[in-house]
Amino acid sequence: MNIVVCVKYVPDATADRHFESDHTVDRTGVPGLLSELDEYAVEQALQLKEKAAAGDGGEEVTITALTVGPPEAADAIKKALQMGADKGVHVVDDAIAGSDYVSTSLVLAKAVEKLGAEATVDLVMCGMASTDASGSVVPAMIAEHLDLPQVTLGSVIERQGDQVRIKRDGDTSTEVIGATTPLVLSVTDQSGEARYPSFKGIMAAKKKPLESWSLSDIGVDASEVGIEASWTLVESTEERPPRTAGEIVADEDGTGARALVDFLASKKFI
Repeated sequence: MNIVVCVKYVPDATADRHFESDHTVDRTGVPGLLSELDEYAVEQALQLKEKAAAGDGGEEVTITALTVGPPEAADAIKKALQMGADKGVHVVDDAIAGSDYVSTSLVLAKAVEKLGAEATVDLVMCGMASTDASGSVVPAMIAEHLDLPQVTLGSVIERQGDQVRIKRDGDTSTEVIGATTPLVLSVTDQSGEARYPSFKGIMAAKKKPLESWSLSDIGVDASEVGIEASWTLVESTEERPPRTAGEIVADEDGTGARALVDFLASKKFI
């Protein structure tokens, strides 16, 4: 069984994040890391691998961590390798900078197709969203590009042969969906705490293969990606204004409650 886990290199939320002059997110001038929500996808892939190895016949499962981004994005793959993934693929090309969801999903899908030419890809796994853009649409777009079924927001993943059973927890109900591989699947942060890389895993990751592919390697023309090809465009950005002192309402004559209600109403909170 072959699993491809799509991972993303995102700016550290604790760092001083900002935009480039073209209003795209600066991904090279600030510290970055593997998106926390993608760690859950790596974890679920590792659990599927461990269960397959422990089952009858000891089926071999190969996990490939796949990312798209600047040279620094290789750090996201390295973290996945340290957690236990078997190999990594990094699609890096200057033309990709500024790509939106549509272009990014195209690049990921073409990379999956290239991997599938070597060995059939049974599962493409993703986190429920990225921690920088929080779009949650890339898994569905990958499925569309690959013409595969998709199940999103899985909280419990179980495999039975070529069948995958996915539990999805909604606001008002829980459902269990059965799907046949090949399949695109995204998981939530309720699927199980992601493991920390062990010292053994960190050392082993240094010997695992990590390939770098350009757009030409996956058959994507530069005109299909980047800002010019994006369906969306950010026209302007501005820094969040500094935090101001709060307003204190004194309740000296019993009118404090009314003053509080009026304040909340003026801000349209109620």
